Amino acid sequence: MRNTRLMSSRNSSISRSITIRRAVARDAKRLTRLVRGSSAYEGKYASAVAGYRVGPDYIEAHRVFVAVGADEQGSRVLGFYSLVLTPPELDLLFVADEAQGRGIGRLLVTHMRSEARAAGPDRVKVVSHPPAADFYPRVGAVRTGTAFANPPAVPWDRPEFEFRIP
Repeated sequence: MRNTRLMSSRNSSISRSITIRRAVARDAKRLTRLVRGSSAYEGKYASAVAGYRVGPDYIEAHRVFVAVGADEQGSRVLGFYSLVLTPPELDLLFVADEAQGRGIGRLLVTHMRSEARAAGPDRVKVVSHPPAADFYPRVGAVRTGTAFANPPAVPWDRPEFEFRIP
């Protein structure tokens, strides 16, 4: 298991060290809370995460990594991602609401690209949540199309991107 220690100087409240490590089964409840509590999924998007669960089985089956930062209470999950290799896709990427805008998403994408490079695919697909669509081009993804609505599970179109892995 490879841990990565990173420093971010973009914001003093996040300038302490951040560790990106492989998720383990005991992280499942915290990751589920992060997904269900995301403000990006309020209002018309709430149905997409209602009842959603990141279970220990999901963590075991995929490359799930968490960004952890230290605070007064100990370590805190600031965000996570899931890389699926067959076919190559960034399945999940979430940053805690209070940590957004501080470079955590960028750190997670950089880590994901490194993991993908080590695993071998030359590109990784992303089907973006509409409110996150501006984020992906800023971190190097290229727009490739649209994933059309699939009611009742996903009643809206979503932009598709890909990361090219050199």
